[in-house]
Parts: sequence; structure tokens; C-alpha cells
Amino acid sequence: MAWSFRRRIKIMLGVHLNLSRSGISTSIGVKGASMTFGRNGTYLNTSVPLLGVYNRQKLPTGNSNPQPDYPVWQAERLDNIFSADVHGITSQNMQGMKEAIILARQQRQELKHDLVQIQSVLAKSKMKLTLSYILLYGFIKKTIPANLKVDIEAQKEAIEQTQEQIDKCYIQLDVELDSGFRKKYDVLVDAFQKLTTCHKIWDVTSAHFQDRIVARSSASTVVNRRRVSFAIQSLPDIKSSFEALYFQNANGADLYFYPSFIVMHSSKSEFAIIGFDEIDLQHSYVRFTETESVPQDSKVIDKTWVKVNKNGTPDRRFKGNYQIPVVRYGEIRLRTNTGLNEEYEFSNCEFAEEFGKVFKDYQAMIKRAQPFNGV
Repeated sequence: MAWSFRRRIKIMLGVHLNLSRSGISTSIGVKGASMTFGRNGTYLNTSVPLLGVYNRQKLPTGNSNPQPDYPVWQAERLDNIFSADVHGITSQNMQGMKEAIILARQQRQELKHDLVQIQSVLAKSKMKLTLSYILLYGFIKKTIPANLKVDIEAQKEAIEQTQEQIDKCYIQLDVELDSGFRKKYDVLVDAFQKLTTCHKIWDVTSAHFQDRIVARSSASTVVNRRRVSFAIQSLPDIKSSFEALYFQNANGADLYFYPSFIVMHSSKSEFAIIGFDEIDLQHSYVRFTETESVPQDSKVIDKTWVKVNKNGTPDRRFKGNYQIPVVRYGEIRLRTNTGLNEEYEFSNCEFAEEFGKVFKDYQAMIKRAQPFNGV
């Protein structure tokens, strides 16, 4: 699989982005000296080409408080299900890309500020030209409107050039997949598109166990969930021929899945980037005692009662006790050692299972293609 990564404009002097099979890195510097941040560490590069002197020195990381080694999978579900703060989730080898996105965004904001100022100056120039004719002095001294017209044309040109720079102020991600990777990724996208058609998708925000005897319920776990949507859409800061697989998050940063990485996007200034190979995705199904309406694409696999005895019979002490369905829903959990922790349920169990399988299949191919993974 071949990857090509480039920026549409030069964000600042000496900053370049590089993407290879060993990971994304950022090179910062000018001729003769630079620093490179990548998967294998931070390096100081010095060179004097005329003398034939080249040196590359690895620098200490200075990480006195590394991220704890959280278990990939937890045996018990926590009460609250949400990811850690996005500031600490970004993968080490994705820091360079994150910095480039921030720099591009900063420059875009500066250019927009400049654009407003130029537009204001243009409006004033047009007003002066109009007044020169209304007050007649423009007819008397013709150099005044002539100079104003020259200024107006220059200002219009400056506006056009500034707008062009704003339009180019983003990260351009070019991904070239060989036939094997492309086929696997297309299968992943197809499975995701099926997933988006689920009648209902929920983000599970919390879950806790309950005493079934005390609660007089057939459900051993009580969950809080919120309806969310999945779609094919991308972030404005990243331009690519590949649209992202978008997971809405009800209680945190939304997820954007690109062919080689995932962006957790909370706001313009708060986001994280995670390597695709770092995600631990688990898919299964759950028996859900549904007290709301059953989605059209869900399967009712059993019946129970609102208040039920230990042996499954209705508790006759409660008046108006009625039957409720037990439904099979699909479940997908996403984890990373750095703090990603999300859980979703889907009304269509088969679509969730299919996506989980093809995701792991595509992810396995990515891991096999990265010989330096884990270094």
C-alpha cells in the first residue's frame, strides 16, 4: 500500500509533513538544521552540504509521565462510558499531523481577518470614488478618480488572491491504495453504509448492574442511551478523495474514520488523531428488554413482563403489569490504551456484526503492512 501526504500550501517556513509505512512524521527546520518528530523518536538533523557533513542525533523524549498501560478490554462495564480528554489521546506518531492541522487553521483565520480588512478598504475606496463625482471635484481633478480606480482594481485582486489562499489552507491527504487494500476498504465502506441505514443507533453513555430480584426485572443491566447518527462526511480541515466514516458521539468528541487514522473531533481547537491500528473494536449482540417502541429492523427474540418474578412469571402484586419484548441489538465497543472508550448499539444486529468483522479484517491488513508497528 502506497501513501502520499502533502499540504496544499506552505504553512510556515521549514515545516513539512511526511507519511510513510513507518508512520507520519513532521519535519521542522530550515536548510542546515531541522527536527523530526516521528514514531521512532525525536531527532536533530544537521547538515553542511558544501562540506559533505551530515549528522542525525536522537534526542531524549522527556516524557516523565507516560500514559498508563490501560487494559485493552475490561471484564466489567463501568458506570459511565465516555472517552478521556482529547488532549491526551492522540497517538505519538500522529502528533505531527495534528500540529499541521492546527497551523493550517491558524493561518486560515489570519487570512480571513486580512480579507475582512481588504474588503473594508475596498468599500471605502468605492465610496470615495462615488463622492468625487457627486461633489464634482473628481471632474475637476481627474487624477483623483483615476488613482482611486487603480486602488480599487488592486484591492479586488488582493481579495481574489486572499480568498484563493483561504481555499487552499487545509491538509491535503492523498491515499493510494493497492488493489488488495482498496478492495478491503471498499468492503468496509459498504458495510458502514449498511450500518447507517439502521432504524435506530444509540450511543450508550452509562451502564450499571442491578439486582433483578429487588428491581423485579428480567434485566441485569440498566443502560442510559441516546440516539445518534452515522454518516459519510469529512472534516473541513482535511481534503481527501476518501470521505470519512462519521460516528456521532452523544457525550464527547465525534469520530471520523479515514483509511489510516481516526480523528476525534470535539471542537476546532480540541481534537485527537489515533492510528487505525491502535483501535480495539469488539462486536457482539445484546438481549435488550425494550420499554420503548421496537425498531422496524430489529428482531424480537423473547417476551417478559414489566415486573417479573425470579422464575420469569409475571409478578401479580403489580396492577396493570404487562408484557414487553426482549430484542436482540448489535453492539460495538471501541477502545484504545490512550483513553478512547465508546459503546454503540444498533437496531440491526446483522449489520453491526458485518461491520465489526470487515473492520477487523481491514485493520489486520494495515497491521501486517506496518513492519515498524510498536517500535
